[in-house]
Amino acid sequence: MNSPKHSLRSVACIGEVMVELSPEAPECFKAGVAGDTFNTAVYLARELKNNSVKVSYVTALGADLFSDRILAEIKQHGLATDHIERRPDRMPGLYAIHTNGSGERSFSYWRETAAARTLFSEPCEVELDRMSSFDLVFLSGITMAILPPPVRKAVIDWAEGFRNAGGTLVYDNNYRARLWEDIATAREINSAMWSLANIALPSLEDEMELFGDVDRMAVVDRLHDAGATRGILKCGADGPLDLSTGLEIKVPPREGPVIDSTAAGDSFNAGFLASHIAGHSDILSAKAGHALAAYVIGFPGAIVPSRD
Repeated sequence: MNSPKHSLRSVACIGEVMVELSPEAPECFKAGVAGDTFNTAVYLARELKNNSVKVSYVTALGADLFSDRILAEIKQHGLATDHIERRPDRMPGLYAIHTNGSGERSFSYWRETAAARTLFSEPCEVELDRMSSFDLVFLSGITMAILPPPVRKAVIDWAEGFRNAGGTLVYDNNYRARLWEDIATAREINSAMWSLANIALPSLEDEMELFGDVDRMAVVDRLHDAGATRGILKCGADGPLDLSTGLEIKVPPREGPVIDSTAAGDSFNAGFLASHIAGHSDILSAKAGHALAAYVIGFPGAIVPSRD
């Protein structure tokens, strides 16, 4: 396969952005805007704010007031919106965050008829082939899970051509069992994406849950067998692991309590990619990702105040 382009000046993050309900006080939730690849796009744009790289968000929204608010938020975060589909017969999804005493989160979702599920489905204005104009494309297992099976296949076929043409494909499986028809389908699609990703950014817990690996080295071995030989295995507080070597990357312990682990992996992805785009090594990029994630989990919700 051809080598990725050396100069990365345009990035597309593809997926679903939803209305987020996060706990603000007992019996009180705050409404925000979030979603896994959207969170990565927001933090990536922040990290690249003094760079000339254009970060676009690619999704489908409705024509309702909630969709208008989401679109305004996307623009407010400095993301390009010229690859966003509007579907007048659909609305965005919604989810609520629940956190326990240690900051670990769980979610409740209302997204079965979300507009994002129609992305790249005909009739559409934002066609899949338009993604080939970007230097780097990032998507996740959630992106793949919400798409109809024929569109998933089209994405896989497109991804192979994109990589062969020198594009950089980045993938995080972000496994959510309830989004998939069955575990066999989830394994098949994710294995196909690992085989195509130039950079793999999996999370240890997701991989072990989906594939039943006994430990992180078993995860690394399986990913290598699938073709994912470059990237970072995110291992939470234990720190990241370099996929190419299987070695642990030393990171300082986090100071202070974990308030909310929502978007920990998403922000890690952003920190890693910003450093990668700046030309740094995977090790330094992993440290940058870990540092950003450590900051983000000190606040409630997915999108937190800027570090500046």
